[in-house]
Amino acid sequence: MIDFGLCFASQISDIDYIVEAEKLGFADAWFGDSQMIWSDCYACLAIASQKTKKINLGTGVAVAGTRPPSVHASAIASINQLAPGRTFFGVGSGNTAMRIMGLPPMRIKKFDRFLKEVKPLLSGKESLIDNGKSQKLIKHIMQEDGFVNFKDHIPIYISGFGPKSLALAGKYGNGAIISLPPSSGVMKFYWSMIEQGASLDTQKNIKEDFTLTALTAISILDEGEKVDSDRVKTECGPMAMASVHYAYDQWRNFNQEPPEFLKEMWPDYIKVLSKIPKKRIHQRIHAGHNCWVLPEEEKFLNTKILESTCLIGTKDNLIERLREFHTMGLDKIMILPGLKPRYEVIKRISQDLIGNI
Repeated sequence: MIDFGLCFASQISDIDYIVEAEKLGFADAWFGDSQMIWSDCYACLAIASQKTKKINLGTGVAVAGTRPPSVHASAIASINQLAPGRTFFGVGSGNTAMRIMGLPPMRIKKFDRFLKEVKPLLSGKESLIDNGKSQKLIKHIMQEDGFVNFKDHIPIYISGFGPKSLALAGKYGNGAIISLPPSSGVMKFYWSMIEQGASLDTQKNIKEDFTLTALTAISILDEGEKVDSDRVKTECGPMAMASVHYAYDQWRNFNQEPPEFLKEMWPDYIKVLSKIPKKRIHQRIHAGHNCWVLPEEEKFLNTKILESTCLIGTKDNLIERLREFHTMGLDKIMILPGLKPRYEVIKRISQDLIGNI
């Protein structure tokens, strides 16, 4: 059975959304970490830990480059003290959080080092930290006094949207966070990269000890409803446009061609952003990120873009597709609906999908 979780655009004024998700049967709440657009994820997690009883709570995902390993480990272990046994640590190299400050995500070699350093700290063990000039052995030295909790296991889930990061997930993680694969062939490729990284750890049984989670937005169509209806655009449009924003960053920084489903609209989209002053373009690209669609970008939300980036279909169609994903090895779905309709979306998913996959 696939577990359903939700990704939360960390909003400290609306932790009741997580409380409602728990009531509706969602298994996990992943708190986004993007300091220049949302609330602080660890502050939100602390409040959520006091308002919930059983839903798993963690970062979704924490950004490696904005805090050193010691700070991340202490922060999530503090949450584990408040919500023992239901805390997890999701982490990534930081695309949006870094790009929105005009900085690149953490490079793969540095990310590898970060994961190597943070992993022992997450279980209260000693870790060798490289500070650039020297290496120092560190550990949390007051673990028994109610400050932190390392006794209850804190699983680490690593965001992997490319072959190298997927290999790191296999090497260091208890699971990986991926985008929904368009085919079984792509899923096999994901698993091959994960297994390649896991092969470096002779004690890890990747098939038994690894959790695969996919991030997406879901809209359940009413009978006769079109994929590009206003309701679907409100629910899934922010996720779809986040994919466009990512593609624009790849094009702008690395001259990468956009994916096929964006090529038709690409010249017009470039024209829209060409009006933004270069010294502030990094602030504009991710505006509204996964919360809403800017008015000038609404025209780009067509059927092709929505279907290529989100999971949209009738109840029966979605149940069938999700069962297929489960047979491919997918364990969890993490949904991130638009901000305005989020309560309606999780209620509908609870009624129609949770427990049916």
